[in-house]
Amino acid sequence: MFAEAGKIGGLEIQLVYYRGLDECRASHWTSDTRELANTMSRIMCLSGYTQIAKVLAHIRKEHAQQAVTAVVFVGDMCEDTPHVLYDAATGLGVPVFIFQEGDDVHAAEVFSQISKLTNGAYSRFSPGAARELAELLRAVAVFATGGLTALADLRTDSTRKLLRQLK
Repeated sequence: MFAEAGKIGGLEIQLVYYRGLDECRASHWTSDTRELANTMSRIMCLSGYTQIAKVLAHIRKEHAQQAVTAVVFVGDMCEDTPHVLYDAATGLGVPVFIFQEGDDVHAAEVFSQISKLTNGAYSRFSPGAARELAELLRAVAVFATGGLTALADLRTDSTRKLLRQLK
């Protein structure tokens, strides 16, 4: 996942994750995708509820300090209260690209609405479809560094899905 983003030069990435009942953390910004992959490999999962509102609040804070050009959220469920998430997404100023693993209908509705409110895009991918997710991540990395023009130059099915939502 991080290797795809790393293929695009000049891109700084921050990993934000939540776990358990009340933990939401962020790495520092880096362009070293190996460092991000190592950080990710050290994260242990803990059961709990989604904390997407905390992630959106973190994005707002980061964007106020330095320009954030795109956000990628990969998830399968949404247990946050929808209107709280919609309020947090409104006026965020950063397009949120949400990639959902699986087919939870409630999550799909909430994720799609968040991406619309932020001028981002939403797409589902099949469980275990690493190649499909890699294409989506590469498309967002291209968008983050070169905008819609650069994204339009990619010729993949995933890119076409995103472009239809971004125009």
